[in-house]
Amino acid sequence: MIGQIWAQGAGMKKIALVVVAATVLVSSPAARAAEGIITYKSLAPDVAFDLARAALMQCRKDGFQVAVAVIDRFGAPLVVLRDRFAGLDAQEVATGKAWTAANFGRNTSDLIAALKSGELSSAIATLPKVRMMRGGLVIEAGGSMLGAVGVAGAPGGEKDEACAKAGLGAVQDKLDF
Repeated sequence: MIGQIWAQGAGMKKIALVVVAATVLVSSPAARAAEGIITYKSLAPDVAFDLARAALMQCRKDGFQVAVAVIDRFGAPLVVLRDRFAGLDAQEVATGKAWTAANFGRNTSDLIAALKSGELSSAIATLPKVRMMRGGLVIEAGGSMLGAVGVAGAPGGEKDEACAKAGLGAVQDKLDF
């Protein structure tokens, strides 16, 4: 009788061990797969277009012919607009300003200030694709960076930046979520 009870207890332990092992085997790959998945917020193309158009229109209103680039958080262009009489290199410069802001996660004017104060090494400005010029702004919403906007072609980076800010202001209600 004692042998039977011990055998039943040992059998229950084996069943329990098998159940635990099966649970670990079944749930582990799913848990590990979930760890490898990243979710993020992205900028809708229509919002990017509205932002670019508003920035272009502000510069046009101020008497400047510019190019505006809006890129996603990874640096891929979503929208590039170039006014009729903007300089030939304005499109490339606007995209570079946006890329610089997105890559460093800071507005280009803040990066310039950090370079001047010694917070950042001046070697950063020599990296490929970096445009250390005012007029590149990060696009953020809900605590996430969505991308960046760059404006080029106005006479002075502060004017480019003002147009970029006007573009951001025009879509802010669409970004707040």
